[in-house]
Amino acid sequence: MIQQLIEKIQKTKAPICVGLDPMLSYIPEHILKKSFAEYGETLEGAADAVWNYNKEIVDHTWDLIPAVKPQIAMYEQFGIEGLKVYERTVRYCQEKGLIVIGDAKRGDIGSTSAAYATAHLGKVKVGSKEYSAFNTEFLTVNPYLGTDGVKPFVDVCKAENKGIFVLVKTSNPSSGELQDKLVDGRPVYELVADKVVEWGADCMDGAYSNVGAVVGATYPEMSAILRKLMPKTYFLVPGYGAQGGTAKDLKACFNEDGLGAIVNSSRGIIAAYRQEKYAKFGAEHFAEASRQAVVDMVADINSVL
Repeated sequence: MIQQLIEKIQKTKAPICVGLDPMLSYIPEHILKKSFAEYGETLEGAADAVWNYNKEIVDHTWDLIPAVKPQIAMYEQFGIEGLKVYERTVRYCQEKGLIVIGDAKRGDIGSTSAAYATAHLGKVKVGSKEYSAFNTEFLTVNPYLGTDGVKPFVDVCKAENKGIFVLVKTSNPSSGELQDKLVDGRPVYELVADKVVEWGADCMDGAYSNVGAVVGATYPEMSAILRKLMPKTYFLVPGYGAQGGTAKDLKACFNEDGLGAIVNSSRGIIAAYRQEKYAKFGAEHFAEASRQAVVDMVADINSVL
């Protein structure tokens, strides 16, 4: 699976993914009005607005990018109706040829972790039949329950040719409260990196492993250390743009071959029309603003590679 992602990155020359993390506050008024007119100010109405918003953004960007990353919480907040739209969005992106990184940050132990892996990456057996539920190509995984929590995901990756991105050093300001603490003289994020290499060793797909790592763009010095510790690990890099990470900051996430990382931008792309830089497009043409934001992001990142 990581090889498929690499091939799409090389084809598009765009080492980025669009974070489909919709909030109602991002959605232009004309979309909200139409959905509410049909379904009322209900969870179903909100979910319909999210779907129409997502679809237009995907329709305007799919040919420029290799992947998308929908954050499932943005859909879960609307209950079952929201989850239906999450599934519908995943399917639609796949029909467009995009690789989908499900951002669910799952992680538990034993049968619970196995059930999460089945739901998002694998197949569930129902009588004599098997079904794929959300069926994303990748999933983000929380490693803080240790190997018990991660191994079920790795097992499904091996069985189904899927991939995961394990949280190692995240982009949020308070990540250091735990991730930077020293244990035997080393920060926790380095110890997690060692485990990621171990988990990924028997899950290789060419030069890189199907077990990747989430490494934030907001801590470039740490990114450089982690790149050396995990040379065969693909990085999913949040924190670019709206969170303050720059192209220069994330250069250390890449290997010398120009590969090794895929950079995410969420509201910087999907809500680009609200930025002064793209205000000329207006709310009616929000997806055209998103397309221009993708073009600008790709050029920005490629300028440092």
